[in-house]
Amino acid sequence: MNQELQIALIQGSLVWENPKQNRINFSKKIDAIKSKVDVIVLPEMFTTGFTMTPNHFDVEEGLLTLQWMQEKAKEKNAALIGSIPFYENENYTNRLFFVTPDGGYHYYDKRHTFTLAGEGDVYKAGTERLIVTYRNFNICPLVCYDLRFPVWARNNVDYDVLLYVANWPKPRITAWDTLLKARAIENMAYTIGVNRVGTDELGHEYPGHSVVFDGLGTQLAFSNREETLYAVLTKSHISSIRKKLKFLDDSDAFSLL
Repeated sequence: MNQELQIALIQGSLVWENPKQNRINFSKKIDAIKSKVDVIVLPEMFTTGFTMTPNHFDVEEGLLTLQWMQEKAKEKNAALIGSIPFYENENYTNRLFFVTPDGGYHYYDKRHTFTLAGEGDVYKAGTERLIVTYRNFNICPLVCYDLRFPVWARNNVDYDVLLYVANWPKPRITAWDTLLKARAIENMAYTIGVNRVGTDELGHEYPGHSVVFDGLGTQLAFSNREETLYAVLTKSHISSIRKKLKFLDDSDAFSLL
């Protein structure tokens, strides 16, 4: 049974509202990964940037990107994770896909749409959290603004890894750094944040700060430039800290309505 998870985080710049070029760019970055990895993570809205005008490109782009993710996952024999604008049933969602090497996939629609940008006026919010069991690890993937809401990320001892993809801008990067570490400590889980770099068409600057924390809040990887980061997660770390420090057992019980 798999006891380690090899993670690659691709912290890239994005071409504004250009799915085809972004797929080309990320194909090159994925192809450049030469070591064995189990999971490859891309930023939020990795084909477009954080756009509030998804009607500027064809509605079929979401399906084209999903097919591309399936192809790359198969090529690398690794799960591929990232969010994109996705059109379905006459609505757009900010949809995160978790695509497995066999072509299967799970998806999560961003629960907390970003009010400051009017995201909720364009994208329909999701209502259900996702936990995927993959190579013996339980992974909970969330999207950007979800990070500010700890109740949504609450670990009921049902996941080992908490993962956020984001377009998180420079003026609020201290919140990103601080909240990711807090989520790791309070949930006793590996916590991963994958941000983008560069400047978008609206003038927003993104400084990266993609990071991996272990279940005690120790930093395992970090970058503030365009590159691919790597980390190894182990089941033994999760089991040992939860056995020794039974903090999750003492948490307050509640349920979301």
